[in-house]
Amino acid sequence: MHRFNQYIPPISLGLVVALWAVVLFPRWFGTENAITAVHSRGGFVSSYSESINKAIPSVVNIYTTKVMRRKLHPLLDDPLFSHLFNLAPRPKERTETSLGSGVIMHSDGLVITNNHVIEGADEILVFLQDGRTSTAQIVGTDPDTDLALLKIHLQDLPSITIGQSDLLNVGDVVLAIGNPFGFGQTVTLGIVSATGRNQVGISQYENFIQTDAAINPGNSGGALINAQGELVGINTAIFSKSGGSMGIGFAIPVSSTLKVIKQLAQHGRVVRGWLGVETQRPTPSYRAALNLPQTINGLVITHIEQNSPGLMAGLQPGDLITHIDKISAANGREIKEYIAQLTPGNWVSIRYVRGEQYYNTRAKLGEKQSY
Repeated sequence: MHRFNQYIPPISLGLVVALWAVVLFPRWFGTENAITAVHSRGGFVSSYSESINKAIPSVVNIYTTKVMRRKLHPLLDDPLFSHLFNLAPRPKERTETSLGSGVIMHSDGLVITNNHVIEGADEILVFLQDGRTSTAQIVGTDPDTDLALLKIHLQDLPSITIGQSDLLNVGDVVLAIGNPFGFGQTVTLGIVSATGRNQVGISQYENFIQTDAAINPGNSGGALINAQGELVGINTAIFSKSGGSMGIGFAIPVSSTLKVIKQLAQHGRVVRGWLGVETQRPTPSYRAALNLPQTINGLVITHIEQNSPGLMAGLQPGDLITHIDKISAANGREIKEYIAQLTPGNWVSIRYVRGEQYYNTRAKLGEKQSY
């Protein structure tokens, strides 16, 4: 045993030297790719400054001004009435200001933000990270996704690098850049908490990235970037009981944002297909009433709008839609998005159940109106 102990120090030293050689000279041992993979996954990351510096020039602060007109009683405008009761003149108008964020999507001056940031604004001012300022014109708005496209007229604008939001996984590092509470550009760090969030009640078409990166009032319309500094989402809303961040924020994926931008730039609005029916998943009592097995999935029609394509196609409340074209109606969000992406005037095939019988019909889609 004593003789064996004599070899322990040299063996230990040899292992340490070998380990350092693998780390310092990975090409010698064929481990370069493995070490690079660990580093790229964040194992050795101590700073995201390079990624932030890449993206932050493209994130802007947005300030809006809205003139609110008060409705006063006619007597308050009467000089005699005001004199008798010693009333000071009351202004008919007052000015409200609000703040938000935006992202420069193209060097020609196209800026994306949230619709609720600029809705009803009489003046929109955009402040760049380099100190420049510009008024902005509204190119188009889409209340159904809460997005708005603005245009500013400045030279040499830094457009953001676009990432792939469809490749995001739960646990991926993301950073939120915006103008919370008017403090100016601020960066917060978190992870992707969930993808494909819907039924949040924020907009008509929901497919949110959920993150715990701190998002506060003023962050709306700002950038959600990945660890490489690429845009993956537009920060839109928070879940909060206090008005501040509680670790649940929502961003619109950049894949969805780009589709909206394209239509807003072309038409000033988003053109969507419309069937005119409201649906929900069938309840157990509904399944029992129709003797529907659990293997039959679909959506129950709860309401049909007047003069809608669905009504013209013969659909009725209580019908169970099982397929639109060849798409299963098991997922209501997917069906809603599928119809919306079709051009008005297109025909769709509908398979549905009524009174335990299967039927087929066709509907000519109309255009969805935003309200």
